[in-house]
Amino acid sequence: MSNTRTRIAAGLAALLAAASLTACSNSESASTSSASDKPAASAGYRSVEDIQNDGTVKIGVFSDKAPFGYVDSAGKYAGYDIEYGNRLGEDLGVNVEYVPVEAASRVEFLDTNKVDIILANFTVTPERQEKVDFANPYMKVSLGAVTPDKAPIDKVEDLKGKNVIVVKGTTAETYLEKNHPDVKLTKFEQYTEATNALIDGRGDAWVTDNTEALAWAANTPGFSTTIPSLGDTDTIAGAVAKGNTDLRDWMNNELTELGKENFFHQAYDKTLKPVYGDAVSADDLVVEGGKL
Repeated sequence: MSNTRTRIAAGLAALLAAASLTACSNSESASTSSASDKPAASAGYRSVEDIQNDGTVKIGVFSDKAPFGYVDSAGKYAGYDIEYGNRLGEDLGVNVEYVPVEAASRVEFLDTNKVDIILANFTVTPERQEKVDFANPYMKVSLGAVTPDKAPIDKVEDLKGKNVIVVKGTTAETYLEKNHPDVKLTKFEQYTEATNALIDGRGDAWVTDNTEALAWAANTPGFSTTIPSLGDTDTIAGAVAKGNTDLRDWMNNELTELGKENFFHQAYDKTLKPVYGDAVSADDLVVEGGKL
């Protein structure tokens, strides 16, 4: 097994072990968070009935974060998050309008009703739960660090004093600022900007979701996920505007039904397995039925 595959397997094993300790509280609180029981129309966001009457659901996704949400060579949205979004549209009985978002704009797009749902690899955190309502999770995640093979950094403490690349508005930015203030951060708006900076040598490491780190490094010669699990293990979930319990509850019921057909394992096989190969088990990442 190659070094990259070894690191992938080790990283996901650590992720799975940590998940049972930390992620449950996140998903439980996500499923109960809401601000009010006001009708959707009075708050500006749209209920399930509003969306169905309109005939289109607007879903905010990444356009540059393969294999989770990206625009493919044919100009179509593709990826693990997109598989979920397509199914939501199908079961709502409406068309899906995908709206590209950046990490830092995800909350704002819900607050201003530019989208009905965010499916942009959105990690559940207590801070975000104060601003949006998360549905139950469909994936597990922690942070990871990618470094050049010619200058590997495989210990968290060795990031001290280094120039670390992050994307604005991500848990990587928040975690490093809080727990490692001695790290110099170089921040970008988009994931492609961050990876280009790493390739160009404008940073010593790139810290992001380990799911993204492992996928990108596995397909980029000269780079490896040398720290495959950093910080706590969290969950990824869809989100709606704060107070839109009608749409959130519909999504949670949908997750229960999708779990009966093993939907996210099928989505993993289609979008993620070609990237991770046999070095990663779907069970290390996938959450079925909205429950860990």
